[in-house]
Amino acid sequence: MAEVTPRPRRRKSPQARSLRERGIYLLPNLFTTAALFAGFYAIVQAMNGKYEHSAVAIFIAMVMDGLDGRVARMTNTQSAFGAEYDSLSDMVSFGVAPALIVYVWALKPLGKLGWIAAFIYCVSAALRLARFNTKLETADKRFFQGLPSPAAAALLAGLVWVAFDNDIPGDFIFHPWFQMKWVALMVTLFAGLSMVSDLRFYSGKDINLKDSVPFVVILFIVLAFVLISYSPPEVLFFVSLVYGLSGYALWLMLFLKRKKLVEVDSKNLSEP
Repeated sequence: MAEVTPRPRRRKSPQARSLRERGIYLLPNLFTTAALFAGFYAIVQAMNGKYEHSAVAIFIAMVMDGLDGRVARMTNTQSAFGAEYDSLSDMVSFGVAPALIVYVWALKPLGKLGWIAAFIYCVSAALRLARFNTKLETADKRFFQGLPSPAAAALLAGLVWVAFDNDIPGDFIFHPWFQMKWVALMVTLFAGLSMVSDLRFYSGKDINLKDSVPFVVILFIVLAFVLISYSPPEVLFFVSLVYGLSGYALWLMLFLKRKKLVEVDSKNLSEP
């Protein structure tokens, strides 16, 4: 019986390999699409005057945005397409949507000042995302440079949700010199300018979910879930506000530390 020689395996051409590399992975992009849909839904509901639904949709978009990257890394399905798609989804969900929501809810009576503030937030989100993409390989993974766009969106959505939950409309007047539209204006500008600042915000990317943790950490997580379920608007807005201020607190701590070191060095140099 004649011996059958195995046929040599055909090597894929560089064109075929590059075509596969440009393929679209379904699972992580489903989460990205869900985040994009939540952002679009938030805009639609704001146009219909349902601001509570808009705020909740922004927080849902945050959850979906946090999952798509982790799913891609866990399933080894990262791709250049997914990174670009995620960035565009973030621009809609955390840039355009929060700006339009807060404008329709409270900033519209301010006229030009209102839509300029909303645009400052929107363009700040675009610049923040562009800077993040260009410095992805060189940036310190432990910290974000500038307030992340999801956290900025949480500030605006949290403000709207807290006000709605306490029956405070966007045109509410606490005092002739203290009105809700001015509060919304300040929070919008704070969130927008914080995104394009050079302040450092803790990213949490150095946390390894596979490592063992003390029992008190599990207890703290359970307590966090209980607090969120008890009063979601207030707790989520408070957490977003604390995180938004954390970058300024970290900058102040480093500034005071450097100042103290300079004083010690100058004192040592002045001594004989």
